[in-house]
Amino acid sequence: MITIENVTKRYDNTTVVHELNLQIHAGEIVGIIGHNGAGKSTTMKMIAGLIEPSEGIVRVMGEDIQKGSAKIKQKIGYLPEESPLYEAMTAQQYLLFFSELYQMPRQKALTRIDELLNSLDLHETKKLTGEFSKGMKRKTAIARALLHDPDLLILDEPNSGLDPLTSFFIINYLKTLRHEGKTILLSAHNLFHVETICDRVAIIKNGKLLILDTMDAIRARLGKREYQVIFHADQKLDYEQVNGNYIFRTAEVDAIAGMLETVSANKWTLMDLSMRESALEEIYVKLMTNE
Repeated sequence: MITIENVTKRYDNTTVVHELNLQIHAGEIVGIIGHNGAGKSTTMKMIAGLIEPSEGIVRVMGEDIQKGSAKIKQKIGYLPEESPLYEAMTAQQYLLFFSELYQMPRQKALTRIDELLNSLDLHETKKLTGEFSKGMKRKTAIARALLHDPDLLILDEPNSGLDPLTSFFIINYLKTLRHEGKTILLSAHNLFHVETICDRVAIIKNGKLLILDTMDAIRARLGKREYQVIFHADQKLDYEQVNGNYIFRTAEVDAIAGMLETVSANKWTLMDLSMRESALEEIYVKLMTNE
């Protein structure tokens, strides 16, 4: 679906993206994360064909996006991080206006708009977008990106500034779009959302790709696994104590097995046994702070 080959982007003497190589397959959700100024938005704009790389090639659906046909670009839906609306219009009027830019037949456009407004839970059709909450505005902008039923969605911070409930709605909506066969590239600062929804994650630092892989592979390479036994004993022991119980933590499977035998042999009360893996946020901080 997307192939980026040795792409560099410079603005004057500043290199924003440096020799970037990555591939995104059809039907998957890929998250791009990185610090502010890492090159995420620039990369997404190059994929959308909005800006040209200084060097290298961006291919979308097999074509160089800068030389590709209008037909290819019509298969892309792009949502920028900041997406102001025409606030004197209703959501339907706003989307109908864009349908004309896409040269959609009017009846087809009206049907599509109704589908999107319903699926995005935008039922206040008589209210002007200038009166919308931030969440409703973002949903309207997402509807605009989806209006022409693109195969590829490029979403720059789709949940930016939204309340938790609206963010949860949009994340689940993106899962629905993946089931419909859409390919989705998104950036987000909420790493829990990225970890939850994305098939693969790309981590960028100072314009360079550090890693692109599944969360399981990223954890195996950069994370850690910790086991925890919580037990109660009516005696003083040399273990961490919380709320009247003792906690034993280890990364070793053999050690956890030995501890369980000790708990059983001493007739202590086993309260909980759990396993915890590194979250994406921990791995990200480790990568960003490791020079």
